[in-house]
Amino acid sequence: MQQVLISLGAFGAAEVRRHGQLWFTRLAQDAGADGVEVRGELLADPATELPALAAAVRERGSAVVYSSPEGLWAADGSLDAGALERALAAATAVGAPRLKMSIGGFGRGSAGSFAPLAQALRAHGLELLIENDQTVAAGTLVPLQAFFARAQAAGLPLGMTFDMGNWHWTGECPLDAARLLGGRVAYVHTKGVQRQPQRWVAVPLADSAAPWRSVLRQLPRGLPWAIEYPLQGDDLAAVTRAQVQLLREVSAALGTGA
Repeated sequence: MQQVLISLGAFGAAEVRRHGQLWFTRLAQDAGADGVEVRGELLADPATELPALAAAVRERGSAVVYSSPEGLWAADGSLDAGALERALAAATAVGAPRLKMSIGGFGRGSAGSFAPLAQALRAHGLELLIENDQTVAAGTLVPLQAFFARAQAAGLPLGMTFDMGNWHWTGECPLDAARLLGGRVAYVHTKGVQRQPQRWVAVPLADSAAPWRSVLRQLPRGLPWAIEYPLQGDDLAAVTRAQVQLLREVSAALGTGA
């Protein structure tokens, strides 16, 4: 059965800050989700929230991914040791085996920093997944392909969080990205998109203007999928349960070639 997580930001930043990520983690668990993605930018008090979240996912045997809002490399191309350490500490505190970050300002002069990055990951026993974000520098094909190639050459083969919606923010085709980067993908952010006059917005898959089924069909099977589109409604538990079930039905249909 398709593993479905919920990125806790899907419930809306204001609501998550009001109720806390623990409250929404329990809602997600009760709605049948297999796990959650804890969002660093939505933590009000990490020192107390992260251990509580760790206990909640451990009690139910839920999967957990930690998402850091910081880029791994600074604008000058140097490894941001502070951002890395903060992310590793938070992921460890919440019991997440996987840490999600973007490459930030990685560039031609950054390759020498793979060794300390690899050492830090080994010390914490964590898997790093690089996400395509909504910036040109860290969310488009040319820099991402260059990054993964250099990491591989340095002996640090890293996996990818493939956000199927973010390609629209950077003006690139998600189908092309899936074809070119699919072999790196270890985790998928499912996200529908619509174009408003001045910007793209995230929407539920059923309302998407993008060929999201084709994108999922292009990606490897058996990967965990996370809901990263808005979950809203008077009966939020029912809405969440329905969206988790939708993704499982989509996965089953793709598995049969439908």
